[in-house]
Amino acid sequence: MNKSGSKPRVGVFIIAYNAVNHLIATINRIPDEIFKEVEEIFVIDDASSDNSYYAALGYKYEHKIDKLTVHRNEKNQGYGGNQKVGYRYAIERGFDVVALVHGDGQYAPEALPYLLEPFYNGEADMVFGSRMSERGAALKGGMPVYKYIGNRILTFIQNRLTGLDLSEYHSGYRLYSTEALRNIPFESFTNSWHFDTQIILALAERGYRIVERPIPTYYGDEICHVNGIPYAMHCLITTWQYYRNRRNNIISYPGPMDVPRLNREQDTTI
Repeated sequence: MNKSGSKPRVGVFIIAYNAVNHLIATINRIPDEIFKEVEEIFVIDDASSDNSYYAALGYKYEHKIDKLTVHRNEKNQGYGGNQKVGYRYAIERGFDVVALVHGDGQYAPEALPYLLEPFYNGEADMVFGSRMSERGAALKGGMPVYKYIGNRILTFIQNRLTGLDLSEYHSGYRLYSTEALRNIPFESFTNSWHFDTQIILALAERGYRIVERPIPTYYGDEICHVNGIPYAMHCLITTWQYYRNRRNNIISYPGPMDVPRLNREQDTTI
């Protein structure tokens, strides 16, 4: 519940980059109850070189879904940068909760009602869907062995440095309270892939409630854009900074920076 005691206003943010082969199927997989309950489902295409934006726009008009809005960055913002645009949009729209769904369908949209429950019950400021909380489930879902091992090693080190006890830090299936987002300088974070580590540690150091729930793992023919070794190094450096600052009783990260805003008109390009 939000502060007024009513059900939270929810926005579903679909992040997309060169996802034309999966985006429409991902939207189709969002449960009917989510379409009925949430205020808006907004797609932000990050200047894809394929037709992701036009596919989503065509789907919207073909099915006459007013609640679905489609937007496109004029310039590629990067994985973290596109999230910044979406979270700023959610804050400006006055949503209480923003749920991040990846347009390639790797994270099951069907799990959205389950992942929203802690917000409805007033139990969380962040919820993420974990592929690693149930032993062996990620491998059964097709996660490559090298990614599984890398995830486990990184998570072990990060837990030791942070004092947290998370099953993983690297799932991209995340839902946030916008009140929590307003109180961390996410706009100053990286535009790259370790944005996810920065944001979870910024929430943790400020005492926000982080809830993880198991989700199914699926690996299909989607393209992975992450360069694993630099990503791992950046995650470790970020986590070391958190450890150092926690030891010295310092709050991490500088103040906010400007990020591109979405025009409030539907179906826009920014």
